[in-house]
Amino acid sequence: MALQARTLRCSAGHSFDLARQGYVNLLHATVPKGTADTAAMVAAREAFLRRGFYAPLAHALAARVEPEQDRLVIDAGAGTGYYLTHVLDALPEATGLALDVSAPALKRAARAHPRLGAVVWNLWQPWPVASGVADLVVNVFAPRNADEFRRVLAPGGRLLVAGPGPGHLADLADDLGLLDVGTDKTERLDAALADGFRLVDRADVTDRVTFTPDDVRDVVLMGPNAHHLHRNGLADRLAAVTDPRTTTTTAFTVSVYERLG
Repeated sequence: MALQARTLRCSAGHSFDLARQGYVNLLHATVPKGTADTAAMVAAREAFLRRGFYAPLAHALAARVEPEQDRLVIDAGAGTGYYLTHVLDALPEATGLALDVSAPALKRAARAHPRLGAVVWNLWQPWPVASGVADLVVNVFAPRNADEFRRVLAPGGRLLVAGPGPGHLADLADDLGLLDVGTDKTERLDAALADGFRLVDRADVTDRVTFTPDDVRDVVLMGPNAHHLHRNGLADRLAAVTDPRTTTTTAFTVSVYERLG
């Protein structure tokens, strides 16, 4: 595709206009309900991340980039672009591509960094990216399409994956009855990437934080639990949170893989 004014065009004659906010929507298929982040979820995420509770994770990701190598960075499931922005700040010569199925999220991501492009796309479909062109793929709390990770990364390119670690928000999960994040995600990730990737680094990033009632509501409403507010009265329990100080643990596992081949 080539950008002409504010329109992306391909040699077959297809064209896609950039939205006023700067992103482009290449997705014409219907997204199943409960898949994409809604405008309300995106607003909650932006408000929560702005308060710095997940900054240690963003810094851990940025610390694992390679300025001499990473020129094209793809964030698969970029959301509002919070983590990709930190990565690009550590890579002054790199360009970032934010892929996400949520248009409300990419409206914000497109403006998050001057070297960032944003494309609405379903990560479970083949990505609108050429093969072997990416130096770094970032995947944070997002769907993991191992086949596309392998395809778009150049040999020697790296995959940077972050997800919830043991005990993440455990106090809130117990009190509010939140969705179970599972205890075997790391093992399943290693198994999914066994063909074509080599694990080169893994670290746990933990912190003890104190939330206000608004923090509690935002951290729940920005994630998958927001699609299940009426499950067993979660919405009512969330509305009833009044304790001025709720202490809990944030825990993330950051894994770095190298693309073999």
